Amino acid sequence: MIYAEVMNQVEQLIDNGELKPGKRLPSIRSLAKRFGCSVNSIIKAYSELEKKHKIYSVSKSGYYVVERVRSGHSDSANTGFIDFLSAGPDKNAMPYRDYQHCINQAIEVYKEEMFAYSEIQGLPSLREELARHLRDLQVFTVPDRICVVSGSQQAIHLLISLPFPNGKKNICVEQPTHVSMIESIKYQQATAYGIEITDKGLDLDRLEHLFKYHEIKCFYTVTRFQNPTGCSYSNKERRKIVELAQKYDVYIIEDDYLGDLDSDKNQDPMFAYDPSGRVIYIKSFSKVMLPGLRLGLSVIPDFLRDSFLSAKFASDLHTPVLTQGALEIYLKSGMFNAHIQRMRSIYRRKAGLLQKAYQEKLPSGAAYSGSNSGFYSAIRLPSPLKARTFIEDLKKENVHVDDARKMYLPEFVQDSVIRLSVSQVEEKHIEIGVQTIARVIQEQLNRVHTVKFK
Repeated sequence: MIYAEVMNQVEQLIDNGELKPGKRLPSIRSLAKRFGCSVNSIIKAYSELEKKHKIYSVSKSGYYVVERVRSGHSDSANTGFIDFLSAGPDKNAMPYRDYQHCINQAIEVYKEEMFAYSEIQGLPSLREELARHLRDLQVFTVPDRICVVSGSQQAIHLLISLPFPNGKKNICVEQPTHVSMIESIKYQQATAYGIEITDKGLDLDRLEHLFKYHEIKCFYTVTRFQNPTGCSYSNKERRKIVELAQKYDVYIIEDDYLGDLDSDKNQDPMFAYDPSGRVIYIKSFSKVMLPGLRLGLSVIPDFLRDSFLSAKFASDLHTPVLTQGALEIYLKSGMFNAHIQRMRSIYRRKAGLLQKAYQEKLPSGAAYSGSNSGFYSAIRLPSPLKARTFIEDLKKENVHVDDARKMYLPEFVQDSVIRLSVSQVEEKHIEIGVQTIARVIQEQLNRVHTVKFK
């Protein structure tokens, strides 16, 4: 069949490097003329290549070669250390060239609009595309409720300070949680109550007590692949938390910044259980794409729209338009979907290797969390080991991890918990890194026991 011949030739040119990432492919008509076949044969060939994530289309522009995941070495390989500390996307899988192409296309399509003042809420055309994108995450909303923000952290920071209809002022937050949330609470001098994440999930009775007796304005939660634990809630837990929020007039800020990595279509966000405005859904594109873009969104209920946009205007006028336009093209072209498929595969493999290494290498006194997706997990060191000393000893072995102390509210601080991010560690180094962690744990325990014996 002609289309199969076209496919094979184009694929061969891509694989041997003659067609470079970002390179525009011949037009459908010119290729049909070259092969002496129908336009439909070329369309079918290009369509099949798109399904294989070899090429992507850009409306009114043509077809381009997808950037391939580079097989080079990560920073940890080049510098001689294993980096469980850095928490950005896998550097060898960031879509640099694809996004460069989208920026160029955005300038071409929108021209002067990309460099002029724009709407506080975000480009209308991008918000329409984001509404379509959110459907795959079981978030059904309209463009007018979507606000483009400079990373999900901006939305979090603004929401902490805004008044809510329930007239309450206190915040409830998972313990531990990511550093930027802790800093926002501290900076705005907000009163925050913690709810501990355990290996059994949240204590829902304790959460109900907090909602009932502590004037909770909103509950901030990361429902999938939480930072730093890597844990996710079940649909049953999500539904129950929403029911408690409805019962006690509490709003939920659901931060789903890693939701794109979840390949389980049966998992629903909390937003799906109450899309009326009780659950304020936010997400980011930073962790799965390019952190420096600082692009995210928030689905804002009507009662918060005016105050949120006023606060957003006071913060930065609007999110940079050039990156908004590029994201719109990136989503429309299918490049984002192809990229996410790669990311899911990469992080699923890495997280699986990490969990396997935990099971096989860590001593029985060490407890660990995390899942087989996403890229965060935490280890609680055996008593009486302390994270600070442990991390310093581990650095001497060229393995870097993070101290989780700064991820707790003051009254919840734990000094024996470390966080690992697997995102920037090469697969072949994961077991080696965990083996080193296990060895240093044992060495420190031996020293403690020796001192006690003396």
